[in-house]
Amino acid sequence: MSITVGCVTQTGQKHVSRGVPCEDASLAVQKNGVSCVVIADGAGSKQYTHARFGSKACTEAIAELLTEHFDALYNENREAAIRSLVIARVHIAFADIMKEMELESIEQLSCTLLFCAVKDRRILAGHIGDGLMVRVSSDGLSPLTMPQNDSMGHTYFVTANHAADYLRIVKTTTDNIHAVCLMTDGVQDSVYDENSGFVKPVVARMAETFSSGRENGEKEIGGIIDKFIVGGSNNSDDSSFGVLYFDGTQAPDTSSSKNGADAFPRSEDTFKKLQEEMVPRVKKARNIIVEANINKNVTPDPDKEDDHVAKAKASDNEKQAQETENKIEDIKESVKKKTMLYVGAMIFELLIIVALVIVLFMRK
Repeated sequence: MSITVGCVTQTGQKHVSRGVPCEDASLAVQKNGVSCVVIADGAGSKQYTHARFGSKACTEAIAELLTEHFDALYNENREAAIRSLVIARVHIAFADIMKEMELESIEQLSCTLLFCAVKDRRILAGHIGDGLMVRVSSDGLSPLTMPQNDSMGHTYFVTANHAADYLRIVKTTTDNIHAVCLMTDGVQDSVYDENSGFVKPVVARMAETFSSGRENGEKEIGGIIDKFIVGGSNNSDDSSFGVLYFDGTQAPDTSSSKNGADAFPRSEDTFKKLQEEMVPRVKKARNIIVEANINKNVTPDPDKEDDHVAKAKASDNEKQAQETENKIEDIKESVKKKTMLYVGAMIFELLIIVALVIVLFMRK
């Protein structure tokens, strides 16, 4: 399967008007049979003084990781291990910048991260923070990963405490996929409704610009972003858009696509309430499990002991026997020393008595 990749990053008007450099970064690479797109949005608040360097380093580090070690990441079954490794790779890159620029805190380099890599039929994607990743197929459009914000509207960065807990990993295949689109919130806000999860059909048309190759696709996307997104508002944010386009696959019919969707129903059910509800049951379950383990250890069944357990017990017995032998030797040595001291004291007293007898005899 032939894949075309590409990406575009443009500075938002709110940065242009203040003479502030673009804080987004994007990178599209094809190497070692891997096609990948990585984008990052540098944090915008005052404390994130070097966020633009962080976003650039982040895209470069993850693109290298994906193209050099795709199989190792995809074949790992422990998702937590994958998340931790991805964040660790970003922090390694950030540490180099901190040393070079003599920064005081890694938070100064904060950014979000979205990536998608493809090798043969396998897809590996990841996302922390806001932004959006979209799956385009012959059936239409749907979010592959959604924006990630807390209840106050704040997002998460690769530098956050426990950042790996917030990094989402997606493993899937290229079956019935026409394109994957990645975007920072500068583009996301114009093409996505968070209340309903609806992705506007324009995203499919933007992906289709890459049907004529990377150069044409990036040129057309640049024009669309410049005219309708960055140029559409004096307060527009930095904007990045990346595409993995699967040549020869069927595009959706956007002319018949819906123009919206019903908002998700509101609910009073929260994760915090769920945790509080489960706490008593968890404690009860834990007590049962602990008690069962204690009973099992108190009344072991020798017929069910495997070699490992038997060897472990034999080792413990041998260790205890050695300790007992050592204690006995210590006691013997102690008794020997005390006996020698006692005998020595008796001899000393005897010598004193002999000396006194001699003195008395000489006086007579």
